[in-house]
Amino acid sequence: SWMPRLEHLVENFPEAVNPAFRLWLTSMPTPHFPVSILQNGVKMTNEPPKGIRANVTRSLLAYPPDFLERSKKPAVFKKMLFALCFFHALIQERRKFGPLGWNISYEFTMTDLYVCVRQLQGFLDKYDDVPYKVIAFLSGQINYGGRVTDDWDRRTLMTVLELFVTPAVLTEGYTFSSSGLYQTVPPTDHAGYLEVVQGWPINSEPEAFGLHENADIAYARAETYDTLGSILKVEPKSASVGGKNKDETITEIAKEVLAKVRQPFDLREFAAKYPTRYDESLNTVLVQEGIRFSRLLTAIHSSLADLQRAVKGLVVMSQELENIANSLFNNQVPEAWADKAYPSLKPLASWVTDLVQRCEFIDGWFHRGAPASFWISGFFFPQAFLTGTLQNFARKRQISIDTVSFAFVFLTQPAAELKQKPEDGVYVHGMYMEGARWDAGAGMIAESFPKQLFSEMPAVWLKPEIDRKPAAEGIYLSPCYKTLRRAGTLSTTGHSTNYVMTIEIPTTETMSHWIRRGVACILALNY
Repeated sequence: SWMPRLEHLVENFPEAVNPAFRLWLTSMPTPHFPVSILQNGVKMTNEPPKGIRANVTRSLLAYPPDFLERSKKPAVFKKMLFALCFFHALIQERRKFGPLGWNISYEFTMTDLYVCVRQLQGFLDKYDDVPYKVIAFLSGQINYGGRVTDDWDRRTLMTVLELFVTPAVLTEGYTFSSSGLYQTVPPTDHAGYLEVVQGWPINSEPEAFGLHENADIAYARAETYDTLGSILKVEPKSASVGGKNKDETITEIAKEVLAKVRQPFDLREFAAKYPTRYDESLNTVLVQEGIRFSRLLTAIHSSLADLQRAVKGLVVMSQELENIANSLFNNQVPEAWADKAYPSLKPLASWVTDLVQRCEFIDGWFHRGAPASFWISGFFFPQAFLTGTLQNFARKRQISIDTVSFAFVFLTQPAAELKQKPEDGVYVHGMYMEGARWDAGAGMIAESFPKQLFSEMPAVWLKPEIDRKPAAEGIYLSPCYKTLRRAGTLSTTGHSTNYVMTIEIPTTETMSHWIRRGVACILALNY
């Protein structure tokens, strides 16, 4: 990094510097930026204003009043410029809804909008007909899409853009939202557009973004958790709970966790009872799950035993043990455990309960054999389970695994009533849906009930089929994630490490409707 060199240059400025001298530095966020320069300088940030009204107003004010007339097709240019300004505001404001808006929070800038508008102006002046497909591709896949690293976010971006780069934008009364509050404006001057925008509400409803009204609750919850997290960070370290000091509280929590969490699995027994077999790949899946859980259980037991001795003064309280102690006191999962664990957003108490249930699931599989329906949320690495299921089918049919994929049959029976395993594939349960709900009566996806953020999905038969192609319509291709955060590290498959699979869910609505809703299936909630 060049940052140490910069710090050296600034520290060695001559004392007799001209009073009018100013050093301007522009930087992207970086952890390597010298702290001394930040402390001695004046910090300025250029962040987008909050709210669609303020955002569109800033976009319009970025252009001089006569700019709207600088086109050979001024009426078309004005309509589409206004649509692009609204689109720019909308994709920035979707960030406040967290994963419902975007899996990853992208920093879209005014430069992105500026380039799109310049390209629009050039195409309108050069061609007689408006090249909507070209404008949509350049705007969505390159100008804005160049920042998007998640494939599902790219799908959302292009779906949202469809509302704004379309011939319908040129018709009067075309609406950008279901309520009709936001719509195209008849061609007017710069001041006329600003006047219309000032008539919009300061705070926009979720429907303006294509989201369900429950998205506001999700946004408020996220804000609350962030605030409480900040309060915890500045909490006095010598606080007491119920008359007990911190050391007593930590010791008590450690004993409770040790009492609940089992000892590591006997991996030799796993390997002996479930050996590697060509015709049963799930044996390997079970053994690997046992190895992963045992590694986590070993870390928990050893660290808590060391922590109790450190509290008593029998061993040195290392930085790692102190971090574990602070996490236990704050009802948070210690980072040392999280690094060896499956992805989870649960607080410590719920996380321990969930771990116990996962271990019981693996232990039950070991002692009683494979269940009729698998609790897919209980796997450490569910992708291996899905691959093993496909591999069993492919080897049974003596075909390539690349030609096999899942069909999805949603069952009406509860998972507890399933007693027989299917001939091919597996039954799974334990999934949830965010952004919508499963309508058991109609057997399809439906709008969420008010104030119900998540709904439980029915048991699903993952049925392997050869050379299968998804239906062209009547389904929603829903991503399935391990946690509500949805974002993860980009893996070599091109998907996030949080991504599990794509599920085909029946629907009577268009797929774009649910895409704008941010609907996804989740394996584990955050409570």
